[in-house]
Amino acid sequence: MELELKLALSLNETHLLEKKLARCALIGRRRPQRQQLHNVYYDTPDHTLKRLGVVLRVRQIDNLGKLRWVQTLKIGGTSDSALSRRGEWEAPVKVNALDSAMLVETPWRELDPDGSLMRALAPVFTTDFERLSWVVKLQDASMEIALDRGSVLMDGHSTPLGELEIELLEGAPEAVFDVAFQIGLHLSLLPLHMSKAERAYRLSAGTLDAPLRAKPSALTHSMDFSAVVQSVLRDAFLQFTANLYTLRTSDAPEVLHQARVGWRRFKSALNLFKQQASESSFPSMVQLKPLLAHMTNMRDLDVAASEVFPTYADAYQMGDPQHVQTWHAMEEALDHERLQVRAALRQTLDEPSVGRTLLQITRWIETGTVHRPKQQNKNKKQTVSDWVRKRIEHLVEQVQAIPAHSKDPASQHDLRILHKRLRYSVESLRPLLPPKRAERWHQMSVSTQTRIGMERDRLQAIAIARKLHAPDGVVQFLRGAAFAAHMDAKANQVGTEEFS
Repeated sequence: MELELKLALSLNETHLLEKKLARCALIGRRRPQRQQLHNVYYDTPDHTLKRLGVVLRVRQIDNLGKLRWVQTLKIGGTSDSALSRRGEWEAPVKVNALDSAMLVETPWRELDPDGSLMRALAPVFTTDFERLSWVVKLQDASMEIALDRGSVLMDGHSTPLGELEIELLEGAPEAVFDVAFQIGLHLSLLPLHMSKAERAYRLSAGTLDAPLRAKPSALTHSMDFSAVVQSVLRDAFLQFTANLYTLRTSDAPEVLHQARVGWRRFKSALNLFKQQASESSFPSMVQLKPLLAHMTNMRDLDVAASEVFPTYADAYQMGDPQHVQTWHAMEEALDHERLQVRAALRQTLDEPSVGRTLLQITRWIETGTVHRPKQQNKNKKQTVSDWVRKRIEHLVEQVQAIPAHSKDPASQHDLRILHKRLRYSVESLRPLLPPKRAERWHQMSVSTQTRIGMERDRLQAIAIARKLHAPDGVVQFLRGAAFAAHMDAKANQVGTEEFS
């Protein structure tokens, strides 16, 4: 069984990596083993192995001009966490080609009893990279630290490769995080969910930079409390960190949006499950505040640029040359502001303190002990589904306590936050909830969140126009448009929002 922690490296530090690694006490000035690795991965034309979660490759290892080949089979890996656990079988081969005889004593026999799968295999992609590796010991554990820099090639396309892998050779799983945290004092690290194989498949499909959206929950009534909490938190945190990783190179507003959705889902789940730092080993998130603030600022600018301003552009300009010039000047100022904020966001994302906090959270999810809140009625055994339903019902009561159309901005803000928490909680826990009630709760939370969110977006756009020093005429026009939209929404409101 292979246990490995994958970490993405800062794009701005590639030429300084070795020097910064040398500052780590575990590595110091020890010379690394330096190898050039050429890897050929095999699959069928319709990617059968990928669907089965299987990786089969032949690796050529060039160690100072001396060549040797190793065939590797990996089974059971998932891409839902930076911490990977999977079965691994390796054997030397004589040439740079598959050898079916080397798979006889592996689970391959169950996958391919008649040999038809082996006959259908062909090379599908390659990776070429230089690996610098160190074997280190920490207390009772030993690990291999590997720095990989090179490229992934598939179907005529390529993408750069730069990552750090910490593989546990002996000892407790927590040790890989201890090592990563020490390295993270000197380097910017991000939890990395993608294997090299997954990166290649996404490169081929054109989805390498696609935003990662929330996936359906894989929960069952038979799961215990800890398993439910870990599954929900892992899925939400993956959505957050995977989109942060893509955000380093992508300017797509949807990538940023999905990163923020992942974070809100994660925070909502922490609140629902009462996982607080004072009651469990959950780490402090203070170091993430600057990053989250930049993300909020960037999202407001993106929405203004892609949704709010385009909606009202024609109505303001009306073919008037002066109005056209004024509006275009505001758009150019907005584009400049977005560039500056995006640069600040990425600079903050590269801060080592951010990476260390993300690593601490990953460690808590994967190896920590989930705190189960005390049961109110100790004489009655409560199932996980019962506990979840009662928590959602309590959240619904909080929503009902605030008038849906209160004119108080603070109340509207609280209502929006509560509806978000309700929405994400229902989406994450739907398999454990009464179906009809879950659907009703979800529809109402989405409707209210959307309504309040659109009003907030329009008000934020007005604030942005003022910050960009747009003329008073533009600001007054946007205020009038926002008021008209508010009145239209109020007039079109049908029925009442009840959770009965």
